[in-house]
Amino acid sequence: MKIGLRTVKTAVCATLAILIASSLGLFYPTSAGIIAILSVTNTKRSSFQVGFYRICSLVLATCIAWICFKTFGYTPFAFGTFLVLFIPIAAAWKMSEGIAVSSVLVTQFLVEQTMDFWIIKNAFFLMFIGLGLSLLANLYMPNIEKKLKSDQVKIEEKLRILLYEMAQLFDQKSPELNTCDTLVVEVEEALKQGEIWAIQHAENQLLTQNSYYIHYLDMRHVQVQLLKSMNVLLHDIHFDMVAGKDIKQLFESTAETLSEMNDGQKIAKKVQDVYQIYREMPLPQSRKEFENRAKLYQLLTQFETFIKIKIEFVEQQELWKQGKKEV
Repeated sequence: MKIGLRTVKTAVCATLAILIASSLGLFYPTSAGIIAILSVTNTKRSSFQVGFYRICSLVLATCIAWICFKTFGYTPFAFGTFLVLFIPIAAAWKMSEGIAVSSVLVTQFLVEQTMDFWIIKNAFFLMFIGLGLSLLANLYMPNIEKKLKSDQVKIEEKLRILLYEMAQLFDQKSPELNTCDTLVVEVEEALKQGEIWAIQHAENQLLTQNSYYIHYLDMRHVQVQLLKSMNVLLHDIHFDMVAGKDIKQLFESTAETLSEMNDGQKIAKKVQDVYQIYREMPLPQSRKEFENRAKLYQLLTQFETFIKIKIEFVEQQELWKQGKKEV
């Protein structure tokens, strides 16, 4: 059995919340513990968002409860009326996170048969204690940037292997594409896992907006979709080494140099060189040769787009850095 960091935080916060509420002489101190349990989230930013919306929802709930209880008395019917009004309004104002907690606190008004200042103050103190401890606990989050960089290395290695395997298909008369198919699936899975970590990393930045890893993985995801399309196209190509050797060399060269720091400019220049070679080649002599040449040309244009995606990503990052320095 593995006990995670969030579990430890939740247990500690709930215990402290009950102890603090009890020491202050608050009624229903266990409610502070429940609020703490529900408020410990996976990221710093989500904790503050949840806290803000729960406080707002309690203000709204208190106002609606006051109207309902003063109109219908402290009865189950009044509480039901409160829920009918409170839930849709809270949901419409994007306060869904606070519906359950605020409703539980409102039941204290029903039990005590009053909405005097002391019981309202009691409810807000319970909320502040539970939320406050959960926010303090979530200020500590382990740095997962090392994990993200490790995922980057693994993804780039899989991409290099995929490009190399695609290049080797040009040497085969009847290529087996199972290796490439498997590699495409592996890269897609690695990207999905990486995106989960990248979002969590971004959500843990309170004072800065660092979405680099999200943008990086988005860029790689678009590239992989292109490679996936190119892999399908390779099923229909007759591997004529006279016409295809230059594309093969492009794939191999990219496989050797693909990395986070490579801006793609040199490969883009090589792509233009291959375009020029194709323009100077003798015209196809048969329909089959023409169709094959057209598919190779389509493969080349898709590969060019693959490289342009990285170039645009690098340019966007440079613009972002310049804008940040100017600010």
